[in-house]
Amino acid sequence: MSAAGEQLGGRAILDPALAPPFPVAALAVLRDPQLRKNVAHAIDVIQGKRARLVAEKPDWQALRAAASWIKDEALRNLGLYLEEFEARCTAAGGVVHWAADAAEARRIILDLLREEKASEVIKIKTMTSAEIQLNPFLEAAGIGVYETDLAEIILQLGEGEPSHIVVPALHVNRSQVREIFARRMGIRDLPDDPQALTAAARQYLRGKFLRVPTAISGANFLIAETGSVAVVESEGNGRMCLTLPRTLITLAGIEKVLPRFQDLEVMLQVLARSATGERMNPYTSLWSGVTAGDGPERFHVVLLDNGRTGILARERERQTLRCIRCAACMNACPVYRQTGGHAYGSVYPGPIGAILTPQLEQLRHSQSLPYASSLCGACFEVCPVKINIPEVLIDLRAQVTDRQRRRAGRFFDPLYLGLRAANLIFARAWLFHGAQWMGRMGLRLFTRKDGWIHALPGVGGKWTETRDLRGLPQQTFHEWWAARKTGTEGTREQGNKRAEAK
Repeated sequence: MSAAGEQLGGRAILDPALAPPFPVAALAVLRDPQLRKNVAHAIDVIQGKRARLVAEKPDWQALRAAASWIKDEALRNLGLYLEEFEARCTAAGGVVHWAADAAEARRIILDLLREEKASEVIKIKTMTSAEIQLNPFLEAAGIGVYETDLAEIILQLGEGEPSHIVVPALHVNRSQVREIFARRMGIRDLPDDPQALTAAARQYLRGKFLRVPTAISGANFLIAETGSVAVVESEGNGRMCLTLPRTLITLAGIEKVLPRFQDLEVMLQVLARSATGERMNPYTSLWSGVTAGDGPERFHVVLLDNGRTGILARERERQTLRCIRCAACMNACPVYRQTGGHAYGSVYPGPIGAILTPQLEQLRHSQSLPYASSLCGACFEVCPVKINIPEVLIDLRAQVTDRQRRRAGRFFDPLYLGLRAANLIFARAWLFHGAQWMGRMGLRLFTRKDGWIHALPGVGGKWTETRDLRGLPQQTFHEWWAARKTGTEGTREQGNKRAEAK
């Protein structure tokens, strides 16, 4: 188990409050070549499929714009559409509960399970339940929890942590899956080919589908117009959870609501292509309330806030709530490719996690995550709902810096003092030229014959730990320009060559 997790109820969980800073957590991953190889291979496969299917859509950019507009409309009128969803869902026989935070959501779900006298529950993969750490909470209360998504089964049986939004076991290869299944399912001579592993998982789950009468699901979308819930998946296990149990409890973030049923026409197109590189999700399930003789007899929806209204109140950060959890930003991110998801210390890794987790935590924790980015913009380019992640990252960095400065006191904060000193120097030409001369003299001690600085002491060592620094030239631009006007030098390059020759 990584340092970002704790053990509770037999399963490793990710808790931003316990996670080390991103650079510390990432270092351990960077030293694991097998994990990095597994992540890179899986990402390359998904990226290749996505690129082919996006290329065949001449209206892809129009679809992105439409998806972004739909989500923005829903967020601008979120209260209205949530109330409409509640009314429609209730009219169809469902029961809607409102949870202000994780603790209230867990309590509501536990109370519902106790009403059902449930000792076990089956689950569809839901990141929202992982966000509120529902599994360990239920296990501590004596309720057995069985994941049914194949990747989640691998992680649950292997007591591992998710590392990707769409493919949680992205970092595990099939030989590792074989070892987990053979050990936890008691299967001897289990081969590591995908068909055999899938068959083993199917056999493991079939009895639970037929025996356990209570299920918990997440939601990809909530439809205000019809009071419906939509879940998309690739395996069919989710549909078993939605149809066989007597009672179904759906946990969904309040940002999942869409205004109209017809909005799915856009959202399902961009989600499938961005998430798994498919034209359409193999299984798309929609249900509204309960129907006698068809599916669950009792249906509950728990609408979770847990910091979302705080994000909604900030204009620039509000776009974070457009996210449809496709993970396209993660697959395009050069930082995620090298570190995988565990280094983020949150159920939401990658670029979207770097902006979502600190906001859900109200910057009490995960303050290093906004810096877990090169700001290359690849995440923005592939996002199907056009979230400008780099813009939000920069804004969060400013908030983190402001908090640190307030805690330290402005006159004791090194960053503040450094910027004040820079302002003083840059505002006065004689100080600026003097600083250049002093810098050239000081750095000469560390500049090698090839003109590069390979190691610096103190704070400068943070830069040279991972990259080299070119030494300062012997002649500044101002010196070259002044000499050029007086005719005493030919070019800056010639001046530099003469200085080097000396």
